[in-house]
Parts: sequence; C-alpha cells; structure tokens
Amino acid sequence: MQINDPLLTKKEAAAILDVSIPTFYRRVADGIVPKPIKIGTLSKWPQSEILSVIESAKAARDA
Repeated sequence: MQINDPLLTKKEAAAILDVSIPTFYRRVADGIVPKPIKIGTLSKWPQSEILSVIESAKAARDA
C-alpha cells in the first residue's frame, strides 16, 4: 500500500492557507495548525494535515 501525502515546506503550507509565514507560525503556536514533522533540521507538514485545518475551519463556521 502506497500513501501519497506530500510533505510541504512552511512556504507551501502558508500559501495553501493564504497567510504569511509569520502568521502561519502563530497558528502553529496557537495549536490551530499541527506542529511539523522534523526531518533532521527540516520542518515539514503533511498536506493532508494542512487541508484538514481548512476543513475544521469550515466545520466550525457551519456549526
């Protein structure tokens, strides 16, 4: 079984959420965006987790 869930950089993840990189890191600190996966010195976010942030915001809006 192969799972295709690309790992995104902070720039790519912030672009999907349409926020600046400093705002992206504020949302990580707030717990709205999950903490990154650390690979050596790199920080990466699974695309599925970034997309689930959007889905959670939509669900909260509709609740």
